[in-house]
Amino acid sequence: MNFITLYYIKMPKMEKVRDVVAIIMLLLSGVPSVAQIVALDNSAFDVDSIKNDYNDKPYFGLYKDNYFIFGPPINKKPTSQNTDAKFQISIAQRLTRNTLPWSTYLYMFYTQKCFWNVLEESVPMTDLNFNPGVGIGKPLFAKSRYIGEMKLMLEHESNGKAGVDSRSWNKVSLAGNFLVHPQIIVHAKGWVPFGNDKNNKDILDYYGIFQVGMSLHAFEDKFCFSTLLTKRRGWDFNCNVTLEASYRIYKKHNQYIFLQYYNGYGEGLLNYNKFHSQLRVGMVIKPRLFSDL
Repeated sequence: MNFITLYYIKMPKMEKVRDVVAIIMLLLSGVPSVAQIVALDNSAFDVDSIKNDYNDKPYFGLYKDNYFIFGPPINKKPTSQNTDAKFQISIAQRLTRNTLPWSTYLYMFYTQKCFWNVLEESVPMTDLNFNPGVGIGKPLFAKSRYIGEMKLMLEHESNGKAGVDSRSWNKVSLAGNFLVHPQIIVHAKGWVPFGNDKNNKDILDYYGIFQVGMSLHAFEDKFCFSTLLTKRRGWDFNCNVTLEASYRIYKKHNQYIFLQYYNGYGEGLLNYNKFHSQLRVGMVIKPRLFSDL
């Protein structure tokens, strides 16, 4: 049993909450992440600069939002079992120096999402989701303007467990990010699944069949507001909803104070068919221009 575990066992619950938030703030706000700057002014969309990025720089960087957040459910009484930390680590590596035919490029990516019950005595990580994949991306230009990108991906997602707790599936995904305004980004992603685990044959009923969303950057990119709707299988309006708000701490860094609200199913693989309504707060580090879905 390590020092952190002993520390949390001996602390009152409210002090645990206070210190978890303090640790998150300290870890994420204390590291200056200048390498991946979010910049949504006109210079970010300079066609020559964008093409140089794609043509000349095979690079390793952020893929989706990287965050560490903590908070309770809002549809039931908070307890040490249902109030948790959630964090995500997401990276990508471009695999080709020169663009492929049709001005595309090949890349690989990896995302890990974890749910961590930091208020319980053993401080267990209750659900770990692993999402590696490979994809082909294509930047989009129109009338000498950079307007977004399209990606075709082969993805695997699983929780690394065996037996009745095993969850895994594979999918071919098509995704797009489109700049409809220098401060407004529209997202869309759809997928065709294959090779589902026998324990989650009905995963499309909960995880969904496609996503649409929008991000708004305001007040010189100090604030970011986003909405993501994930349509579950069926003809009625049954969607998983993610609402997010961010405030950038430093003008030249991409670290934000982060608020996330999730309402629906499929937040994590282990309990993909159980309803969640959770509000969490913490810190996020955003990729430059686009955060993939």
